[in-house]
Amino acid sequence: MTSKDPSKPGFKQKATEEFKAMVAISLYLALFFAALTTHSMLVQEKMNVSYLNYGFDIINALIIAKVILIGDVIHLGKRTESKPLYQSVLYKSILFGLFIFAFHLLEETVKRIIHHEPSGTVIHNLKWDEIAARSIVVLCAFIPLFAFRELVRVLGEDKVHELLLKPKAPAAPALSTQNPDPLAAPLRR
Repeated sequence: MTSKDPSKPGFKQKATEEFKAMVAISLYLALFFAALTTHSMLVQEKMNVSYLNYGFDIINALIIAKVILIGDVIHLGKRTESKPLYQSVLYKSILFGLFIFAFHLLEETVKRIIHHEPSGTVIHNLKWDEIAARSIVVLCAFIPLFAFRELVRVLGEDKVHELLLKPKAPAAPALSTQNPDPLAAPLRR
């Protein structure tokens, strides 16, 4: 007879936590990508809005969220968790950005194979200026995302939830036993 360890989460609990993480990351990225799509349409003065672009933003956010969760499973960036928070955030943002780029290359290679094109043309046919622009955008999106995730890791989900969502009572003025005004002290003698 096997006994289950009550401290270890079961499959259902792990799946629920991963689903919640994927939804949260996807929502954040979808909002970010949709804002960029809206911005580019306004800058280019495209008033004939294609809502299909927003659908692609949502799909892209779901894919990137899943890739981030895969990176978590393989412990990508774990070794920086003992360093100062800003270093861990920047390192993970860059590392996961490179991980997303590698998945993009893999996706393009698979597309070429499916369409019976030579897979070796992936690197040659990349538009490097677009890749650089997307990489900067992804990095800018990842810095606050990983800052928040690192805060949750360090402080705990409950503490971050309390800090962000619970109303705070106004702080009472602190009563000090010391006189804060050094010039008033000689007057009392």
